Amino acid sequence: MNLLTRDFNTKLTGAQPPCLSLYQPTHRHYPENQRDPILFRNLVKELEQSLQEKYSATEIAALLKPYKALVSDAEFWNHTFDGLAVFSAPGLFQVFQTKRPLAALTVVADSFHTKPLKRLLQGVGRYQVLGVSRHSIRLFEGDRDGLDEIDIIPGIPHTITEALGKELPEPHSTVSSYGGIGSQSTPMHHGQGGKSDEIDSYTERFFRVIDHGILEHYSRPSGLPLILAALSEHQAMFHRISQNPYLAAEGITLNPESVSMEELSDRAWGHFEPQYAARLKAAGDEYQQAHSKGLGSDNLAEVAKAALAGRVATLLIESEKQIPGRLDLVTGKIKLGDLSDPRVDDTLDDLSDLVAEKGGEILVVASEGMPSKTGLAATYRF
Repeated sequence: MNLLTRDFNTKLTGAQPPCLSLYQPTHRHYPENQRDPILFRNLVKELEQSLQEKYSATEIAALLKPYKALVSDAEFWNHTFDGLAVFSAPGLFQVFQTKRPLAALTVVADSFHTKPLKRLLQGVGRYQVLGVSRHSIRLFEGDRDGLDEIDIIPGIPHTITEALGKELPEPHSTVSSYGGIGSQSTPMHHGQGGKSDEIDSYTERFFRVIDHGILEHYSRPSGLPLILAALSEHQAMFHRISQNPYLAAEGITLNPESVSMEELSDRAWGHFEPQYAARLKAAGDEYQQAHSKGLGSDNLAEVAKAALAGRVATLLIESEKQIPGRLDLVTGKIKLGDLSDPRVDDTLDDLSDLVAEKGGEILVVASEGMPSKTGLAATYRF
């Protein structure tokens, strides 16, 4: 089992058809989670019925064997999150859990159906929040629906002690004496003497280490905006030393340890929503301008050929839309079909994979954010 990360596709490479994709919502707590294995079993039956159109009983039994083993794994079902995605092909079986619900869906095709996961990871409304204090950090990622805390990799120090270690003086005379997380003591400020300057020096060094680590391991790989949640004096210092181009100019002024996840999520989305709306409008405006000049299209067949030629710079995909069919990766031609056919997938899913492979940007957005009615809108490079 894997918690969903941005590199999930690397675990699915090299798959040979048939490729089975199963999605379902799950629950974290009793008694709601007792229904999850029942739904999973019913979805596996849907996969079986679809496979029966093209494959023998022996082939089907081999393909479904890991699914049937999973449905009997009580330990697994007692430790689920909010969504489940299971992928299988000959010689491959991958399970991903998500911290967002997923709609129940099964697809059997020549390639995996991954658009629901792309929506979670590539939606234009995603961002990260870095909670910072003098002593420690926390990192979150989310969207309009909420925030999830990210387990920071061991290579990035979580606390000032991990970052500076023996360089710190004895605890009774250092930063830890002056208002750590949850402390009711009064923090030292500028103008209170040499000890305050010493504390600021150690804090600034800690922030520099954190800034570099977050940039290299999270901001740069994800490309997501980063919002700082910190007290006002830490906001000023962190912004002054930061080299992170993804860091928003304005942060959320609060102690991230003193508020609930729900409050932090509400504050973060309220802070980010204007940027989200502006990005959607800009993408729509760019498409409309490009379309008027013959450098954009919402026609599936036209966009497929342009994608194959590497011409698509930005592709907007409607998250709720499916267009059953197959995209020929040699000719760029589309053959529409029925999702009940075991060799048919969502052409929008295939198209987004092709655009991403050619270096284009994918924006998965809700229907109200789309500048077209066809489920896609592409802006070309040339």
